[in-house]
Amino acid sequence: MTLSSEEVERYARQIVLHGLGGPGQNKLKVARALVVGAGGLGSPALQYLAGAGVGTLGIVDDDEVALSNLHRQIIHGTGDIGRPKTESAAAAIQRINPHVAVEPLAVRLDAANARPVVSRFDVVLDGSDNFATRYALSDACFHERRPLVSAALGEFDGTLTTLKPYEKGADGRPNPTYRCLFPDPPEPGTIPTCAEAGVLGALGGVLGSLMALEAIRAIVGGFGDGDEGLVGRLLMIDSRAMRFETLRYAWDPDNPLSGIRAAAEA
Repeated sequence: MTLSSEEVERYARQIVLHGLGGPGQNKLKVARALVVGAGGLGSPALQYLAGAGVGTLGIVDDDEVALSNLHRQIIHGTGDIGRPKTESAAAAIQRINPHVAVEPLAVRLDAANARPVVSRFDVVLDGSDNFATRYALSDACFHERRPLVSAALGEFDGTLTTLKPYEKGADGRPNPTYRCLFPDPPEPGTIPTCAEAGVLGALGGVLGSLMALEAIRAIVGGFGDGDEGLVGRLLMIDSRAMRFETLRYAWDPDNPLSGIRAAAEA
């Protein structure tokens, strides 16, 4: 795969990066990234992935644009109210970068359909707003051996991690799964929705941009010396205190996907 002269000029500031270069840009050009949720997290992630030159972007969302979305879901505009989010986001991506192909999927992912969808892409970004989708998606990425970038938004806080549980870490142990970090979903009603508790739009922009950065890292295979990423690390952002912290977490031998019992039964 080679870049056209127009693409070389478009991505010039990325191509000169020693940790990316022409080979990395070509990897982005042929990559297929799936973004689940074209909302507060997916909106900035999609825009930066499109700008970076990821060749194909899949967009999963079964909702329509509402006026109350627009303070944080910045890929959509006032004129898009009532329009399917996949359609609105696809149009915005084409305005950003006509070299990017878009595959809109106006569905809700669940345990029944997640694996066939995930299998068609190289990397998955989870910006969903419900726990059923999160667990179905993380399980599907484990079984299909796809890297998963997972983020969550609170009122003034958020978290981000990258999962590659099909690989082993430097210590020879498997990388953790999503279920190693969060073994079980919370009881229904214990975590308020953003409609109930509110959400700070700019914080979604920060986390969504970081999601795109982690996805690009996964596609190009890292950025050279000093590269670490968020595999086995949970980034926690507290916007009130303006504090960024990382928590290390590890493989749980009792987890139902890659734990000792699961391996014995495989």
